[in-house]
Amino acid sequence: MSSLFAVAVSVRMLISLALFVVQVWAFVDAASRRPQAFVAADKMTKPAWLIILGIALLAHVLFAGAPFHILNLAGAVACIVYIVDARPAIRSLTR
Repeated sequence: MSSLFAVAVSVRMLISLALFVVQVWAFVDAASRRPQAFVAADKMTKPAWLIILGIALLAHVLFAGAPFHILNLAGAVACIVYIVDARPAIRSLTR
């Protein structure tokens, strides 16, 4: 039974680490883009994205042991929205 518990803990730790890496990457990517690109792509402003992604990152740090905490899940959704929606639009304008 303890080996099953160890597997579950390992899976949670890997999920938490993966979420953290994605959140850091999204925050750094948003911070490295020009503010004008966000407006030109008709997306939220750069400060708005940085606040949202920063809060998501902070929530993950505070609740790192609980990757399925509601704040971690909301932060993961925010990062996915940035990566899937905002980032491609901004990248297409800055090439």
